[in-house]
Amino acid sequence: MKKYFAEFLGTFALVFCGTGAIVIDQATHGSIGHIGVAMVFGLIVLAMIYTVGSVSGAHLNPAVTVGFAVSGGFPLKEVLPYIISQLIGAFAASFTLKLLFPQSEGLGETIPAGSDMQSFVLETILTFFLMLVIVMVATGAKEIGVLAGIAIGATVGLEAMFAGPICGASMNPARSLAPAIVSGHVQSLWVYVSAPFLGSVLAILSAKLLKEKVA
Repeated sequence: MKKYFAEFLGTFALVFCGTGAIVIDQATHGSIGHIGVAMVFGLIVLAMIYTVGSVSGAHLNPAVTVGFAVSGGFPLKEVLPYIISQLIGAFAASFTLKLLFPQSEGLGETIPAGSDMQSFVLETILTFFLMLVIVMVATGAKEIGVLAGIAIGATVGLEAMFAGPICGASMNPARSLAPAIVSGHVQSLWVYVSAPFLGSVLAILSAKLLKEKVA
């Protein structure tokens, strides 16, 4: 249960701080700014890797959990409990933000600025590079160590900075699913539920070409 509780806490922190930064930025008329929001996402991921990485691996993302499972470095029987823990954490964060900021319409949801297909391709590529970084710096199916925290957090922040205005740079089905359902804005949700899984699996296949043993 420690692993599942760690995934719950880590994903709660990710969604609460990340989407919370978007909600507060909107409520304060841009006081945080786009770059600030991107930095919040990167920093909270970095912090949670150091906090719960040694307990659960700090996946914090269903696509990452599935990626590690595909790599063979994570037991299949743990996939569903991990994803459920992540989703509960994400929904708890979105409901908390809804109570704190009832005036927020979207709760930091991800919606394509252009076409759905444009965002689908972007999200697939973004998750591909994120998962590739994760699996190349991770120790087994655990994202632990100084290098892992910095590399993964920096990748999240980097991708959110340049792609956020177009697709939201979610790279995480739990991060997108919770605010969309809690706010009732489920348009284009399929993009953010499917693309990260595709990108993650493609990254694992590529990683197998780059090193002998993946995860």
